[in-house]
Amino acid sequence: MRRADRLFRIVQHLRGGRLTTAARLAETLEVSERTIYRDIVDLQASGVPIEGAAGVGYVLQGGFEIPPLMFTADEIVALVAGARLVRAWGGAAMARGAEEALIKIAAVLPEPERARAAAVQIHSMAPEMTDALRARIDALEAAVERRAVIEIGYSDAEGAATTRRLRPLGLWFWGKVWTLVAWCELRSDFRMFRLDRIEALQDTGERFRDERAKSLGEFFRQMEDWRHG
Repeated sequence: MRRADRLFRIVQHLRGGRLTTAARLAETLEVSERTIYRDIVDLQASGVPIEGAAGVGYVLQGGFEIPPLMFTADEIVALVAGARLVRAWGGAAMARGAEEALIKIAAVLPEPERARAAAVQIHSMAPEMTDALRARIDALEAAVERRAVIEIGYSDAEGAATTRRLRPLGLWFWGKVWTLVAWCELRSDFRMFRLDRIEALQDTGERFRDERAKSLGEFFRQMEDWRHG
């Protein structure tokens, strides 16, 4: 994370009169407490009105404003509802990001829009989302980004177990079920795998290069042909 991004996030965590310790900030931002102490000193020196002390906690004085974002009422509802859905149904990293997004949205909106955001009564509960499943979503999302060849142990609907070597291309959410879209080397074709049926996951250490015939774009094209076929 760039230092400028970290400083911005520290300010966001301290907004709204919330007392926050350096230890909590360090855990959230994945840096040392010493780094947080240095960042706080630098923010204070630059004029950001942060009060507090090491071992006690820090809070941002009222009146410190970031230029507001202009959203329509419908956009506010969409942003808040979407963040809450991701917080409930996403991976652990997604959930943290959604929580952070909700904080930032509330922090930068003008007062009338802030009240509108707080009044959004759209919520989501996800008892099916275990810690293991959230971790798997994060691991697969990272594998997609890295273009990492992975190997999974998978059980189909009938319970038949197979080992698959895959090029992970994307994650799809179907309401209550997450699936992985991948190029399967065993079948030499595109396949979709339910994440709750993946019993083992391993990064092979290999990386794949983009190939049009094995790309997500080609998968979408084939899906469209199937829909209109």
